[in-house]
Amino acid sequence: MSAAVKYTLGRIGLFVAVLAALWFVDMNMFLRLMVALVFSAALSFFLLRGWRDEMAGEMAESAARRRADKERLRSALAGDDQAAEGEPENPRS
Repeated sequence: MSAAVKYTLGRIGLFVAVLAALWFVDMNMFLRLMVALVFSAALSFFLLRGWRDEMAGEMAESAARRRADKERLRSALAGDDQAAEGEPENPRS
């Protein structure tokens, strides 16, 4: 399971848990939802730090990979020989 899915499910789970804890408190439903949202966000900052860091690492790796692929494609389209590492040269050129 990817870190983004784990983190998202963890955030939703914390929200539901806080909302369940506030269920029996006598207050407006909208206020109850807002309080649950704020408290679950604060709890997730501390409790889900590992999953958040893991997700950020995966996103950084993915961005670096896309950046490298984009640069390799630009080099290939510009006709640079370095872009085609490992590929046989075109005999017609």
